Amino acid sequence: MRGRVNAGLVAGGVLVGIVVLAALVSFVWTPHDPTLVDASNKLREPGGGYLLGADKFGRDTLSQLMVGARTTLYVGIVAVGIAAVIGTPLGMIAGMTPRGWLSELIMRVNDLVFAFPALLLAVMLGAVYGAGTLTAMIAIGVATVPAFARVARAATMQVMVTDYILAARAAGRRRAAIAVRHVLPNIGSMLIVQASVSFAIAILAEAALSFLGFGTRPPIPSWGRMLQESQELLFSTPRLALWPGLAIALAVLGFNLLGDGLRDYLDPKLRRIRAER
Repeated sequence: MRGRVNAGLVAGGVLVGIVVLAALVSFVWTPHDPTLVDASNKLREPGGGYLLGADKFGRDTLSQLMVGARTTLYVGIVAVGIAAVIGTPLGMIAGMTPRGWLSELIMRVNDLVFAFPALLLAVMLGAVYGAGTLTAMIAIGVATVPAFARVARAATMQVMVTDYILAARAAGRRRAAIAVRHVLPNIGSMLIVQASVSFAIAILAEAALSFLGFGTRPPIPSWGRMLQESQELLFSTPRLALWPGLAIALAVLGFNLLGDGLRDYLDPKLRRIRAER
């Protein structure tokens, strides 16, 4: 038995579940068309079929939040996927040859990429290829590669000194076979935790890029652009900024709590401590 699940993991799972549920429901139903501009509903107060009111263009706020959740998850999944697919193999290679020139080269390039924040990289890519969802996903994904590479390298170095790896080497197994059959399954839990934490960072990055105009383009709803469109009405109609800001905060909090909870739940040392109790 793995013991009791901590409260942070449950709370994070609930918050993430709400975001995922809203995104899935938006595929089949929203209260109104989130892209429909209706001047007659401009700045409409909550009520009468508009649960959270309407924005300055007359678009339903709740419908935009639901579709915005879909956009946020889409960008996060692709960006984290890019980072994991590129960073994990690089980190494993560096961890399996810690004293070789290849490991040194990988980690120095890793440090170089780490010096470029996602926002700066997105601005550069946007200037060359144009702003959009694809640009945001690539920028966030590439900027997150160093985190996966570092985690994978550190975890791989710990696994490589274990007895079963030494036995596999003595049996004449190739490096590729050792990596796939022995190393990757044993560092998977750490990568899952890193993916959850990186997802929270990707949500913030996507919102910031959309706010600056380098992320998701209109008319596709985005939480970051909802904040950008509401800033001029911040003092007269603060609810327009409240709902997307709250959605971003809860989503980031949920994925951070989920990552911390998974780390505690999957850590073998903590599992042994809980078992002794």
